[in-house]
Amino acid sequence: MKRGLIVDDSAVIRNIAGRILELLNFSSSEAENGAKALELCARSMPDVILLDWRLHGTETREFLRALRGLPGGGEPRIIYCATENDPLAISRALRAGADDFLLKPFDHRAIQEKFEENGLIG
Repeated sequence: MKRGLIVDDSAVIRNIAGRILELLNFSSSEAENGAKALELCARSMPDVILLDWRLHGTETREFLRALRGLPGGGEPRIIYCATENDPLAISRALRAGADDFLLKPFDHRAIQEKFEENGLIG
């Protein structure tokens, strides 16, 4: 079973995304900030990370660079989740190591399509 990590300061978003991942046959874990997410990734690298656009205590680009520097950190597909369509912020996240982006609020269909586009599901 593939594994996903949801990194978001909102418990509601983490809960919704976790349920969607389960429907897509992924196990999931959650982190409310970048430090906790890096700790989880260092223990067991997920297949995909849904990454909030603002992380408390860690700038998103710093998190991406730190993650990509971990052993196996180049493997997970990272979907950057933004609340607004800010081309500059999205391009910065993509240059820092995100693979794709998804606008919030998202639903099952939006995540499924992103996962299909990124080769995570068939």
